[in-house]
Amino acid sequence: MTGVAEPSTSEPSRPRRARLLPSDLSYRPDAALIERRAAAEPDWLAADRRAALAAIGELPIEPNQLYTGYVDLRAARLADTVAWERVDTSGRDASTELEPGLSAIAAFEDDRITTLAIDEAARGAGVIVESLGALIERDPALARTLLTDGASLAADDRLAQLSRAAWNQGALVWVPPGVVLEQPIVLRWAVGAPGRALHVRSIVVLGEGADATLVEEIVPSGATVPGGQGLFTSTTEIQLGGHARLAMASLQESGPDQVVFQQRRAFIAEGADLRWALAQLGGRLVRSRVDNVLAGDRGTVEQVEIVFGAADQLHDLTSYTRHVGRDTTGQLLSKGVLMDRARSYMKGLITIEKSAIGTDSFLGEFGMNLAKTARAVAIPSLEIDQPDCRRAAHSSSVGPIDENQLFYLESRGIPADDARKFIVLGFLEPVVARVPLEDARERLRDALEAKWAIGTASPATAA
Repeated sequence: MTGVAEPSTSEPSRPRRARLLPSDLSYRPDAALIERRAAAEPDWLAADRRAALAAIGELPIEPNQLYTGYVDLRAARLADTVAWERVDTSGRDASTELEPGLSAIAAFEDDRITTLAIDEAARGAGVIVESLGALIERDPALARTLLTDGASLAADDRLAQLSRAAWNQGALVWVPPGVVLEQPIVLRWAVGAPGRALHVRSIVVLGEGADATLVEEIVPSGATVPGGQGLFTSTTEIQLGGHARLAMASLQESGPDQVVFQQRRAFIAEGADLRWALAQLGGRLVRSRVDNVLAGDRGTVEQVEIVFGAADQLHDLTSYTRHVGRDTTGQLLSKGVLMDRARSYMKGLITIEKSAIGTDSFLGEFGMNLAKTARAVAIPSLEIDQPDCRRAAHSSSVGPIDENQLFYLESRGIPADDARKFIVLGFLEPVVARVPLEDARERLRDALEAKWAIGTASPATAA
């Protein structure tokens, strides 16, 4: 006897489960489903879907070598997830009731369109807010221009091409030249059906001199089930004409088991101004990419993004800003607060091309860890081909709450727990203050406070 147990021959050995690499995505688009959808669509759209489907297999999840070590998709348990096949794309049966204080609203819940409404003044000015299905029926030539413009999505990103190939819902926001909207437009996506994937494209076009405010809300749907994971992929494709102004706020408050992949890309013409205010609160795994292209002279982009992570949430945020025109300005700021075992990756690249004389651009990434088990990474970077710049700078830091700030507040008689909350919520306020819709702004503040209360009860954060 050697003391070593012999393998049993009575039962067949079980195959070892393949190890999932951080970069592996368990979800695969259903080629047969995409073909069925393409067969019922115009030839140009079918060809576009097939081209994107072919590109998916050739593209990496992370195209930038600087960031390849910061990809972790293992929390996405999507092998059995399937895309919605029959989706309401016309909205003919949707409610047309307009909420007070809005110029227009398009609301979607999983596979249905629940509300499409626009006020008379905006409609009379030529503003259009409709589903992409309705656009294809109404104006196929315009739809072809908007949907098959290869530059409207990142050609090097697999997740962007996934939405291009598999999109089953979408919205168009069209503001004609010179039109100024005093009230916001709302796009609301309610998602969360377990085992289902919703792929959406949102196209936003502002003509020359137009001025508008857009609020995007991503919230749990009525089908959300605790522990049931679903997939939501979205693109936001923005075209700003000369001297147009757009303020866009996005509040991502999906359910705790949702996987969210977001792609945003904006082309900013001469003298145009784009203001982003992005808040990431929900989801189990969130991967977001923002591309800003300052193509015209004197264009401006201001982007502020916050993350408030708790439990096992992972937020992976990447920002690319490309200066092409002369005298363009970019102000980009990312902030993250992490509790429990949450993680965040904040990555950004500013590219200043040879033509971009007089650029003024700044990128800041700052993380605040409230638990020893939380992890934050900040990687700001610059690529400068034009030395004649007004400014090209970046800054980053990751650490706990500043003890000097805490001491100052406590010395004024504020209890330690309240002082910590004030510091954290004040750290995130730059995005909250930029949300243009009062109800959404107050709801975001309430959500941050509620998350703080739940997170501080965790032993990991309390430590």
